[in-house]
Formats: sequence, C-alpha cells, structure tokens
Amino acid sequence: MGARSDAKVKMVQAAKQLMRERGYHATAFSDVLKLSGTPRGSVYFHFPDGKTQLAAEAVEAHAREQVDIIDRAAEQAASAAELVERYVDLGRDGMAASGYSRGCAIAPLVTEGATQESADLGETGRRAFSEMIDRLAFHFMTFGVEQAAARALADAVIAGVEGAMITSRARRSPAPYDAVKMTLADFATRAPRSRRTRRMAEPPPQRAD
Repeated sequence: MGARSDAKVKMVQAAKQLMRERGYHATAFSDVLKLSGTPRGSVYFHFPDGKTQLAAEAVEAHAREQVDIIDRAAEQAASAAELVERYVDLGRDGMAASGYSRGCAIAPLVTEGATQESADLGETGRRAFSEMIDRLAFHFMTFGVEQAAARALADAVIAGVEGAMITSRARRSPAPYDAVKMTLADFATRAPRSRRTRRMAEPPPQRAD
C-alpha cells in the first residue's frame, strides 16, 4: 500500500506542476506519468474518475501548500503589513526562480472552462480559493485588523497575487508583485483595528481529505 500511495502522491504533484506551467487542457495523463515516473496502470487504479479527479486532487494539494505557506509567513511576520509583504515576496521569488513559467494550479479550472465540464471541479476551485482567503483573513485578525477589513484585505491579496502571476509572466518582470505588495501593505497598515487581538487563537480547520 505504501508504494501505491507514493505513486498517487507523485502523480498529484506532477499534475499540479504541469497545470501551473501549461494549464488544465494541455496537461495529459501521459505527461503526468512521464514526470512522476509512475506506471501507466497507476492512472485508473488511483483515479477511476479520470482526469477530472486528478485535477481536483492537484488543486486541493495546491491549496494546502498555499495555506502552509501563509501559516509560515504569518509565524515570521510581526504585523498584517509584514504578512502581506512576506506572502507576496514568496510568490514573486517563486515566479522568478521558475523563469517566469509558473502559474496557479487553480486558475486554469476557471479560465479554461473546466468548471463548465464538471460541477465538482467548479466546487473544488471555489473551495480552494476560499481556504486560502480564510486563512489569510484569520491571520490578519490575529494581528489586530478588524474582521471586515481583514476579509477585504485577504480577498485583495489573493486577487492581487493571481493577477500578478499573469502580468509578471507576460512581462517577465517582478514589477507586478512589487506593485501589489506596496499597495496592499499600505492598506494593511491603515486598516481599521479591532479592540482586541486574537494572536493566540486557533486557525480555522482545514477540510479533511
């Protein structure tokens, strides 16, 4: 079972990487098998519902990874503004390291119409973005930002980073990330504050697999 489980993890990670680089429709099972080094028989053993199931699990893995990144950035930050700066910088640095070839694994489900092919994919994409926004909003509130402002800031950060991915790739420049960081860090600094901080509160639970 260990080997079978390992093969599935490798396929999900390979699919996530390819979807970030190529999109949904251009990611084929043959490419996933080649990149993951798994046998062809693994496909329908682990993903009996085909490509939509593989894509959904890749998107879920991407969301979990982003939530982990948000949590680590929050641990190293001393304020909401610094959390914005750290999270956006991580996206910028990752984009530059990829040679401006990396995107988001979730976005292709929307931009390529995959959500119209499968209601499950649509729900997976919505849930993935929501998990990232919810976690950011939670951390902003623990830094003292008022709840409504924390939610608005979290929405803006995710929207800004998603947009920066596209324009940064097109321009082959980190400038879009820097603009997002400067604007939203300033907003975070001026955002309404709550009367008490919840720095020691527990984060919202992640959805169980």
